[in-house]
Amino acid sequence: MSKFTVSGLSVNYRKNPVGIDDLRPRLSWRISAETRGFVQNAYQVQVACDPDFGSEIVWDSEKVESDRSVHIEYQGPALKSRTRYYFRIRVWDRQENVSAWSESGYWETTLLSVEEWQASWITAPPRREESWEEPCDYMRTDFALPDNVVSARVYATSLGLYRLYVNGVPADDTLFNPGFTSYNKRLQYQTYDVTPLLSSGDNALGCLLGNGWYKGYLAWEGKKEHFGTTRAVLIQLHVTLSDGSEQIIVSDGNWRVSSGPLLMSELYQGETYDARLEMDGWSSPGFADQDWAKAMITNPPESALVAQENEPARIIETIKPIAVVTTPKGETVLDMGQNMVGWVRFTVRAEAGTVITLQHAEVLDRDGNFYTGNLRSAKQTITYICRGGEAETFEPHLSFQGFRYVKVTGVPQEQLLEQFIGCVIHTDLEPTGSFRCSDELVNQLQHNILWGQKGNFLDIPTDCPQRDERLGWTGDAQVFIRTAAFNMNVVTFFEKWLKDLAADQEADGRVPHVIPDVPVAGYGSAAWGDAAVICPWTLYQCYGDIRVLETQYPSMKAWVEYIRAQGEDEFLWNTGFHFGDWLGLDAKENSYIGATPKDLIATAYYAYSTELLAKTAAVLGKNEDAKAYEGLHENIVRAFRKEFVTPNGRVASPTQTAYVLALMFDLLAEQDRPRTAKMLAEHIEDNGVHLTTGFVGTPYLCLVLSRFGYTDLAYRLVLQKEYPSWLYSVIQGATTIWEHWDGIKQDGSFWSDGMNSYNHYAYGAIGDWLYRVVGSIDLIEPGYKKIRIKPQIGEQFSWNEASLDSVYGTIRVSWIKQDQGTVKMDVVIPANTTAEVIIATSERGRVLESGKSLDQTEGLRGVEQTTEGHMLLIGSGSYNFTF
Repeated sequence: MSKFTVSGLSVNYRKNPVGIDDLRPRLSWRISAETRGFVQNAYQVQVACDPDFGSEIVWDSEKVESDRSVHIEYQGPALKSRTRYYFRIRVWDRQENVSAWSESGYWETTLLSVEEWQASWITAPPRREESWEEPCDYMRTDFALPDNVVSARVYATSLGLYRLYVNGVPADDTLFNPGFTSYNKRLQYQTYDVTPLLSSGDNALGCLLGNGWYKGYLAWEGKKEHFGTTRAVLIQLHVTLSDGSEQIIVSDGNWRVSSGPLLMSELYQGETYDARLEMDGWSSPGFADQDWAKAMITNPPESALVAQENEPARIIETIKPIAVVTTPKGETVLDMGQNMVGWVRFTVRAEAGTVITLQHAEVLDRDGNFYTGNLRSAKQTITYICRGGEAETFEPHLSFQGFRYVKVTGVPQEQLLEQFIGCVIHTDLEPTGSFRCSDELVNQLQHNILWGQKGNFLDIPTDCPQRDERLGWTGDAQVFIRTAAFNMNVVTFFEKWLKDLAADQEADGRVPHVIPDVPVAGYGSAAWGDAAVICPWTLYQCYGDIRVLETQYPSMKAWVEYIRAQGEDEFLWNTGFHFGDWLGLDAKENSYIGATPKDLIATAYYAYSTELLAKTAAVLGKNEDAKAYEGLHENIVRAFRKEFVTPNGRVASPTQTAYVLALMFDLLAEQDRPRTAKMLAEHIEDNGVHLTTGFVGTPYLCLVLSRFGYTDLAYRLVLQKEYPSWLYSVIQGATTIWEHWDGIKQDGSFWSDGMNSYNHYAYGAIGDWLYRVVGSIDLIEPGYKKIRIKPQIGEQFSWNEASLDSVYGTIRVSWIKQDQGTVKMDVVIPANTTAEVIIATSERGRVLESGKSLDQTEGLRGVEQTTEGHMLLIGSGSYNFTF
């Protein structure tokens, strides 16, 4: 019997997805092996419409000689719409032993052709009066079914945000559908398995529809209707009966529409709900809707309908408030103990007409009073008017808030701790990474990084989740994406966002500052628009999936060509608007832009994006492009040195960010790099071991220090407690990452109200260094097919634990200092991968594995002495090293 098994089957990174429109879905699996060093030698995939594989096989790959176990594209006959396909895997090792067949997984297709949509877009009749407090629409229809229902699927989308109900209950637990896309070009629809919610006889569908991103207020100018003026929904229910026939219920002019208790719902402003207007059973069968208006059929949007691409948003967890605070002003405030994104669910018992308000804020001011200045025009207020009588439970529907503190009126203080609960909402991304060390402040920093990601990964990667912004800023996304990919599986999340980036990219290749594009934000800045190239490449590196490069290549190329056309010199970028080193601490007074010249930054990123584009072309087999862009990159580097480096090899602009970019992007002659790294280190030391970098320089700062032998200084920088530092905000009580290094100053005062978020993940990019250097988990080959374990153990930590659930399985590294200066390090490498373990010692005999010499180590494939120490090449399995 084989000593290895296949499990963990996934399709496009998901387990058993329902409702995909990918005609070439990617299949992946994982292998568990009892012995070290397992490598797959071959695989076989079978796909069938029968879960028992007893009938005709749709596709049999037969035995394929390959060690690939991720992202295997389906290559069978054309897939059929609304069909479930089952698949199973078996694999061979290098000794031709074969595993048993895996348990089957499946995927289910959705509507694969626009012609299959029979439903009409419907909307509410126009109201006589419109105000900013625009009530939401309640829409419904009744229908009857026989008693032989086998399965049922609803396909639905909207212009606006919608919640779907079936027979009085939500169709599922997902929120904020259909998500935020470039609505005029791409519109997602969702698939719901509603089989268990239907019954024989009378049934009903209901839909709650609000403005959301489509029609509501967006950005900071107080404007709405950026994408359209009319809310609408499209709903189609397919019911399959036991005799093989089908019944289809669609949105059409027979649906009924009304307003109801949800009087206002806006992403920035919150919600107003009058429970006295509730219509019991409005989405249940038999509701008397004769007084409701008939729905109007409206023209369909021009945008392409696409099946849900990323994971949906959900309530992921709930947290209880830790305290009720009475402020010096006498206001009653709930402290949730965590800066979070989502909403508050509460239960009250009060007289009819009692008004309860919840205002949300991130911080209290230095006097301990409730502070909302940094929200700008966003009200973040929930107003609930009680129905009276029985206990009433409420939570918002189509609006989210960013907050730690909640000012409550209308509820006795003694009821708050027990009756109010925080619902944490974000895109339901699989947690993949963990990091812990012996320093609790650093552990809190990692906590803050993770919660910043949770709060800002709600369907798109936002800059902040609380003020009148919450937009997909490209610069923030590109500096944080590598850290994000450690903490969570973010590939489908970013794939969807990058498709919107490509859709919103101008004909000349310009990339908007925010995606989806809200024109007030602007276009075309270096380090922001470079997200078009950096993000796809990072996803490819982290997940080993070539599909994202294939999809995004035209966008990547268009961005580089846009840059090429901008400069007065083809190889320099010295024109146009740029954010520069945004929020750099070496900025002039009353400026947001750091001292590093913007044309230096722009040209550095021009070089970097061109280098990545050349590498992408090579990966895709576009050899002519690869050669052309390699040549362009060489010319840009040459021009950079001529323009920004002295003849003696010094970076002409002596800022930390200038040094970091020149070193990170290999823009200096090799002989000049060590001296520049030394100058960077001296700059930091001379500044009292403090950084001066902003959004551009900070993400790479510690990585550059470690690369050039200054890891100890990087440790000291990360452990710096005085402002400016990562730990300054931790000591100030932060539970997420701040936008400014001194968002709360040492005297308790604030940065200006205009731009001072306390949940802004960009500086959380230090998590990349924590995982790769302190945690010792890095990659050599895309997808962590080949892993690099290089412990760089600083004096400051006594132990560290890090893990990453890669596409192949879990990588784990932990080390602890022992007596007599030895270190114990445990390493876990997943099956079908290999790793280089670099141990910084010149004495081979000092390195033991499970108490034995390396010569006796099972799974060891080679040992080589290098300038960095001894490099061990190991196969999969668990190892226990001491050195």
